[in-house]
Amino acid sequence: MSHAALPCYVIIVAGGKGLRMGGDLPKQFLPIGGKPVLMHTIEAFSKAMPDIGIVLVLPLDHQAYWHELCRQYSFTLSHTIATGGQTRFHSVQNGLAAIPQSVTDAIVGVHDGVRPFVSHDVIRRCYDEASRTDVAVPVTSVVETLRELTGSETSVTRDRSRYRMVQTPQTFRLDLLRQAYQQPYRDTFTDDASVVEALGHAVTLVEGNRENIKLTTPFDLMVAEAMVMNEAPVIPPVRGEG
Repeated sequence: MSHAALPCYVIIVAGGKGLRMGGDLPKQFLPIGGKPVLMHTIEAFSKAMPDIGIVLVLPLDHQAYWHELCRQYSFTLSHTIATGGQTRFHSVQNGLAAIPQSVTDAIVGVHDGVRPFVSHDVIRRCYDEASRTDVAVPVTSVVETLRELTGSETSVTRDRSRYRMVQTPQTFRLDLLRQAYQQPYRDTFTDDASVVEALGHAVTLVEGNRENIKLTTPFDLMVAEAMVMNEAPVIPPVRGEG
């Protein structure tokens, strides 16, 4: 079944305060390539799946600033705003509530607002896989050696081939995700897949793209700027110059 066979939505969660960036401006609003991170993220989904319904979850005190940014950058891609909650779990709950209750059979992804470099191919494959197996999570291989701490001064090497790095969009059948988010919040809910797993549902893994980094530190922002610049077209010099 193709993702086009069912209505598709994405809940983009952008509740971070950006404290690790060292500035007052939340990281989802920081500019890369001449526009805010969040606009790049929304565009990735709109370009990959033009008919997708986009729900953007923002803290209440960030919403006026976001509307001002949209005016400033003439950003007109259609999206619905939902208000962030006390935790990411509660923010996703609020995002789900913004999808009309009349919609019952659909595929919905949950994506970090500060992951602007998810590839169009990964987005489409996650939705395709979720339409088949109900749950799809993008992952990448671990490329560095892993050591597990076994005491205050001891550790052991672990087989990295048995581990995967988890990304977003984590993608689900809408009715399953709604059911999962009716559970009481637990500290063990570290991502959306863990919420669904608590119902006893298996998770299917999809190969992600290594560029799909989560912008968390100033170094990440430097990498992001370089990635955006690298994607820009190379303009050849005018003849007679250089």
